[in-house]
Amino acid sequence: MKYSIYSAVVVGSGIAGLYAALGMNRHLELSDNILLVTKANLGESNSHYAQGGMVGVMTENKEDSIASHVSDTLKAGAGLNLEDTVKIISENSDSVIKDLMNYGVEFDKTEDGKLCYTLEAAHSVRRVLHSGGDATGRRIQESLARTIRETGGIDVYEYYIAVDLLLNSDGECKGVVLFNTVTKEYEVIYSSVVILATGGIGQLYKYTTNPEGATGDGLALAYNAGVQLRDMEFVQFHPTAFAAEGVKNRSLITEALRGEGAKLVHKDGSEFMEKYDARKELAPRDIVTRAICREMIAHNVENVYLTAAHIGKEKLAQRFPTISRICRKYGVDITRDLIPVAPAAHYFMGGIVADVSGQTEIKGLYAIGETASTGLHGANRLASNSLLECVVCAHNLVEALKKTDLSAPKQIDTEIKSVIDRYSDETQVDETIDVDVEILIQQLKDLMWEKVGIFRDELSLKSALVELNKFVLNFNRDYKCLSQQEYEFRNMLIVARAITISALNRQESRGAHYRNDFPQCGSEAKHSYFKKDMEKNTLC
Repeated sequence: MKYSIYSAVVVGSGIAGLYAALGMNRHLELSDNILLVTKANLGESNSHYAQGGMVGVMTENKEDSIASHVSDTLKAGAGLNLEDTVKIISENSDSVIKDLMNYGVEFDKTEDGKLCYTLEAAHSVRRVLHSGGDATGRRIQESLARTIRETGGIDVYEYYIAVDLLLNSDGECKGVVLFNTVTKEYEVIYSSVVILATGGIGQLYKYTTNPEGATGDGLALAYNAGVQLRDMEFVQFHPTAFAAEGVKNRSLITEALRGEGAKLVHKDGSEFMEKYDARKELAPRDIVTRAICREMIAHNVENVYLTAAHIGKEKLAQRFPTISRICRKYGVDITRDLIPVAPAAHYFMGGIVADVSGQTEIKGLYAIGETASTGLHGANRLASNSLLECVVCAHNLVEALKKTDLSAPKQIDTEIKSVIDRYSDETQVDETIDVDVEILIQQLKDLMWEKVGIFRDELSLKSALVELNKFVLNFNRDYKCLSQQEYEFRNMLIVARAITISALNRQESRGAHYRNDFPQCGSEAKHSYFKKDMEKNTLC
């Protein structure tokens, strides 16, 4: 088994991970290099597929203010935001966006050189910046990844998955165990700083806008290390994902299209959102998602449609080239045709409990981006706040690490050695057990979509939990697995159980969590917490 030493390890190559690695390399005195670990190629992540944009409360946008953005975020979050966190992230938006520009990110501008702002659901003013029309995440990611490749001091491991954290006898994180998905070999990384930036959980669901790597890996790592997870029941289902027949993953049809005037309709062109909310298409995502589902059920159809032809051919081509390309591939011309859409799992509001600097309850372990629960999003994420959170928390992490000893661990105690021995021991996994993990993954995705999805109730959730427990027994892999898929399925099971148990215990409807048997929002907003070896989660 190979052993390596690094000043810091970043697990995940989305915008949060890339920006953190670059910031540490630029601002910290490091005795060893930084290691960036990714399951796929550099830059493949949820961030890459973020079309709509990035919130920016910019000093030059006189229509906007921090107070207005904070208010909009709190309203969308349905009482579960941490207001101090929201303020800090909003206050830092101007500076981090200008720093992204220094890395070569080009946000779209008007003909006179001013930043373009668009409107998205539940925002009171235009404050969402975009790049390349509807390719914002990809543009930011490409700029940061290019800088990583051109910068010395940052090593990149592609096609590796982190499978365990190294905790010493004092409960401090001192490194991570990696699995090379190509060679099937393990490597131990010693470091006093491990940053989890592994993204979301969309692949737990049959329909998702997320790429294949969004399997909740960071959440499972933290859970196995005994770290608290928070608000795991809050899964955001995006209302408008491309729903053409034969599409495996439902590509996002950004909310910005509705912000520019696109309408939700049935095949005959009749609109329906006014029945559900006075804000119609620009109501919060959870309201629009449930409205679409109710219309699909009432009309016994697999999807509804977006109509955007009235926006104008030239504007659509300029503003939404990504959507145009996706739809055109399936024979849909957005300048004249109806766009088939249906909800899909999109974003995870729950996560590893962390502050705005990414610090978790374990010394040396940090979590940033979608895998963290900082308190920004509450029960329902305000559109385009996610990319902002990634960058601000990565920035704050770097600032916090300026006061931290980044020297590598000087000795490896018995606790760490016992973890390493498990992965060195060839007898720790029974290779004779026949596991068709592809079928198991598909069964899990179907189960979560049908029973722990947009509409929930006690019967469906208890039934799902029974099935999940059967998966755990039949899979029979406690920690060491034989392949990337097996490790991902192990992680998916951990996260699926946490979501299901948390949803079962929250006997109310709040934000993205909707219970048919408890349709009203409770009078008191409480967070839920989930931790290893707990029989139930707690609400407090």
